[in-house]
Amino acid sequence: MLKEERQRTILNEVALHNKVLLLDIAEMLDVSIDTVRRDVKELDAENKLRKVHGGAISLGFTNTTVRNTNIYALEEKQKIATKALTLVKEGAVIFIDGGTTCHELARQIPDNIKLTCFTLSLPVAMELLSKPNIKVILIGGEVSQDSQIAIGASAIHQLSEIHVDYGFIGTGYVDSLYGLTEFDWDIVQVKKAVIKASKKTVLLSISEKLNSQHRYKTCDINAINTMITELDPSNNLLNLFRNHEIRLL
Repeated sequence: MLKEERQRTILNEVALHNKVLLLDIAEMLDVSIDTVRRDVKELDAENKLRKVHGGAISLGFTNTTVRNTNIYALEEKQKIATKALTLVKEGAVIFIDGGTTCHELARQIPDNIKLTCFTLSLPVAMELLSKPNIKVILIGGEVSQDSQIAIGASAIHQLSEIHVDYGFIGTGYVDSLYGLTEFDWDIVQVKKAVIKASKKTVLLSISEKLNSQHRYKTCDINAINTMITELDPSNNLLNLFRNHEIRLL
């Protein structure tokens, strides 16, 4: 495989999953980790992604200082957020996860709606603070430099003491058989706590993530009450999920 093809694949994977591991890319491309590391270093130098320890993250995932339009599948994520917003009712207590799709949901919440919103995400909290009628409660703990969310025992303990109406979460990978999975063990533990803290859990995921899986399991698909994609709920790509007790929006 030519270098240009390898780097295109790396950029596609980073864009889709926000973060990738060098080992995973090396296995996918059947090349050495050193080769992938060199490619990632070049792409970082060209400002196409950001190199981190053991992998790479997308620029769209990290730039939160201004309104960010450098986000993969932004139009699809905006559509998902608009659908999710129909579940947000006046006076509700909700949780909003980190990640670009959940951040888009936070951005779309109208200024005039009164809510209490818990979040682990620094970018989501900053977005919500601009809305005068939303009480923002930030779950604290060790902050992941990559995902900019709180992780660890402190965050998990705080989540054990709340019970929200809706927990809006994202995922790196989702499969009808294997459920929700991630490559980061710490992220999985926090998401498990969010699901336990939610009366109803709503998964926000672009359709490109369907039928994919990784190392660590967050939950079975039936632990999710509602799954929202940019697709029409009747789309054939969602057929495998109809065999489960999950609402499709």
